[in-house]
Amino acid sequence: MGIFDEEAKKTEGIAQKHTSDREHEKNVPSNVKKLDRINGRDVFFIAHKEKAVTKEVGKANLNVLNLNKKMLFEMVNSGASDLHLTAGVPPCVRVDGSIYRMYQYDMLTSDKIQQVVYSLLKDKQKKDFEQNNELDFSFGLPGLSRFRANVFKQRGNIACAIRQIPYKKMSFGELGLPAAIDDFVKLPRGLILVTGPTGCGKSTTLASMIDYINKTRPCHIITIEDPIEYTYSHHTAIVNQRQVGDDTSSFFIALKYALREDPDVIMVGEMRDTETIGAAITIAETGHLVFATLHTNSAIESINRMIDAFPAHQQSQIRTQLAFVLQGVMTQQLIPRAHGPGRVLVCEILIPTTAIRSMIREDKLHQVYAAIQTGKQYKMQTMNEALTVAVKKGIISSKEAKNRSMNKIELKNLFKHYGMVY
Repeated sequence: MGIFDEEAKKTEGIAQKHTSDREHEKNVPSNVKKLDRINGRDVFFIAHKEKAVTKEVGKANLNVLNLNKKMLFEMVNSGASDLHLTAGVPPCVRVDGSIYRMYQYDMLTSDKIQQVVYSLLKDKQKKDFEQNNELDFSFGLPGLSRFRANVFKQRGNIACAIRQIPYKKMSFGELGLPAAIDDFVKLPRGLILVTGPTGCGKSTTLASMIDYINKTRPCHIITIEDPIEYTYSHHTAIVNQRQVGDDTSSFFIALKYALREDPDVIMVGEMRDTETIGAAITIAETGHLVFATLHTNSAIESINRMIDAFPAHQQSQIRTQLAFVLQGVMTQQLIPRAHGPGRVLVCEILIPTTAIRSMIREDKLHQVYAAIQTGKQYKMQTMNEALTVAVKKGIISSKEAKNRSMNKIELKNLFKHYGMVY
């Protein structure tokens, strides 16, 4: 249920405190299609925007702990992905990719943000933040959700970004993942990359794949994260989750010792440096299945990023190793739906065939894109093909497809091929 919208300022006078529901409904304007009530607040949906506006019924004198819970409750029940706390504006949420202000709250100050954030931190975390001026951490509210947060300084003030990490791991079908994912999770060994920009759902995709393996394979899974996001119970597999900072000093150190921990599957939250990339490749070489993420916008860019992380004299060796261990690259985007709330997952898929492995090994990456285009029988697809199919199905708009495409000429040709208006 959405509860925030920029229209709030225009409609602040709508919601009034009434003595009965019938009297209440008489005062709701014609563009409101549904009325509800959350935590003593009037909530009404605006017909032309599948979102809503809230008007607080009486100012509540909240302590910091209750304020936290209230904001996080409203964030989750609005379908928001993120909550932003920044001095000089009210709390803000990101709903379907756009930022909306929570006008029912006063403007935040740096002191208020510090009180809110410090109520979530352990003493060690407070010291780490005060020393480094930034901190990643995670926490959970039973019965509501888990959250990943980053607290940082800006212009001398404390700010915080909090992302919702639902307790429930979604299935492949619920996420709209492509058919190639079914093959990825059944592989006995190799390297699988899930890539894309920040906020595109990489963690959610990885969680779905790890959850599937956890429920279907008698194996040992190790995750290395900063911080831990989704949590797992032991099912058919056993799962050990290590958090950088609390359980290990770095991704590289955790990977260095992972082989002594008898793993079958290892998930690396993020490959940030040369050492971590090298360790992940080596572990995949030794017969383990490794999942990892990169902040890249295409499958080819992902391969280039890994190779270019190494000095020139090592790149030939890395190309050979990568050509041997790479089993798949999925690059994803989340795009607002054409109709109604929510976002749609669109993906580029690369499956290393014998030809593609040769291209990687021989430094002919410029030929890989053509191989993806002609690789439909191997369940490959380019991002433009995925965008075109989504538009053809009416799931996303052509405008959004154009905005997200990195090769608009090719996208235009694909539209023409399918008889669609560009």
